[in-house]
Amino acid sequence: MNSSAFGPSDFQLVLLRRMADHQPELVEDARHRLGASIADMREANRRWQAILRSPRARGALSRYRSVLGEPESTARRRIGDLECDALLWPVPLWPDLRFEVLAAPGGAVWNEWLVRAPGARGPELRTEEDLRPWSCTVDEVATAFALVRPMEGTAPTRWGLAFTLPGGKPCTAEFTWGLLQRLM
Repeated sequence: MNSSAFGPSDFQLVLLRRMADHQPELVEDARHRLGASIADMREANRRWQAILRSPRARGALSRYRSVLGEPESTARRRIGDLECDALLWPVPLWPDLRFEVLAAPGGAVWNEWLVRAPGARGPELRTEEDLRPWSCTVDEVATAFALVRPMEGTAPTRWGLAFTLPGGKPCTAEFTWGLLQRLM
């Protein structure tokens, strides 16, 4: 894993590094599937942070293209009154998901997270038991349950949702890179 170029495998380790706080066992299994050590994961994260903080840093969209290659697909999307480009890259660890970057005209990145791949079937979310770590995305939970309220995350790349389960029970979920990590 220690090549000089930073590529998609390294980026997957960066995703895992942030998820390790909440799901260390799932991260450990995924890291082994990638053939990476804990040191590899830490090194990938260190290199990613150096890329982000470099005085010669590229814009975020250029950075993703240089690390992940050309996107699998690009589509124009309207969110309210705003138009943006939605770029999707495959993530081999999660074949039914894609890493999505929403970019404004001119390339400014508005959002970056994991979403369900086009055509892939998401989970049926009806009960609290259906909400298992790494099983669903922010959008899937927001669509499935009532009275959804977005919440500020506890760190960059983290989001929260407060919502109501069937029967009226309030619930809060935390997501990292858009993927469910835990219920609180």
